[in-house]
Amino acid sequence: MITLEAAQRKTDEVFKEISKVIIGQQQPMRQMFIALLCNSHVILESYPGLAKTTAIKTLAEIMDLSFSRIQGTPDLLPADVTGTYIIDESKGKKQFEFQEGPLFANMVLVDEINRATPKTQAATLEAMQEKQVTVGNATYLLDQPFFVLATENPIEQEGTFPLPEAQTDRFLFKILLGYPTFEEEMQIVSKYAETAQQQPLRKVLNKTTLQEMQKLVLEMPIATDIKKYAVEVVTKTRKKNELIEYGASPRASIGLILAAKANALLEGRKYVSKKDVADMAYPVLRHRIVLNFEAERKGMTPDQVIERLL
Repeated sequence: MITLEAAQRKTDEVFKEISKVIIGQQQPMRQMFIALLCNSHVILESYPGLAKTTAIKTLAEIMDLSFSRIQGTPDLLPADVTGTYIIDESKGKKQFEFQEGPLFANMVLVDEINRATPKTQAATLEAMQEKQVTVGNATYLLDQPFFVLATENPIEQEGTFPLPEAQTDRFLFKILLGYPTFEEEMQIVSKYAETAQQQPLRKVLNKTTLQEMQKLVLEMPIATDIKKYAVEVVTKTRKKNELIEYGASPRASIGLILAAKANALLEGRKYVSKKDVADMAYPVLRHRIVLNFEAERKGMTPDQVIERLL
């Protein structure tokens, strides 16, 4: 079993490798890694051209995980995602063989998930929750660890299908990627507009080490008063009627405590603090609360409402 110190060293190595490709975006990359340590899924929302796809591909390469990409389009069918039966004639007789779809990978990037139809979005739901795929009468287990990282573009809403609340709740985090600072953008331009050769990435983690780190997160001790604080924050979302129409489910409480534990692990601590809970409340809750008319009339964002809750 991996020790806390070894996990800390591995984490430092991961971020060192990420910095070879991604400039800036430290907080979103950190949150993405926390979600992987919690064995859960992430929605990334940002404007086009902010390296969402590059970030996910880089993580997969560093952790030596199998990677596949699904491009969300209105004509994408569930079978294009889960896989389907094909007629195989290679053994001298015709028989149906199951051909695995792109969901059968450790890390699955669903690019612009809100462009896929609700039927296709639902095809990923079983995989995300049960880590399995059912086609016809047969159920196929997915290789562990399994992560879905979905992206959304907040600008173009034409031809999109908003994710249903049940599916949104399956994502541990909603991570917002902002524009880089002027200095970071200068570094990006120097790195990608002046040289064709990029630094090779080292494979720092593997499946086994990652799964051991996930166990370490589960075993991280948490004081009862910190646990109570996390649950209070989530239950407040159901009582703040003057700002919130619908609050977060108990799944948010589980996710918040797990994320706080993983955050403590990344900082090399053997205990969870109140600050861990407060920091993780934003990505855990921002996609789980529905603001009411009054909050929207005031032009409030989910993050501003969460700040008030805290």
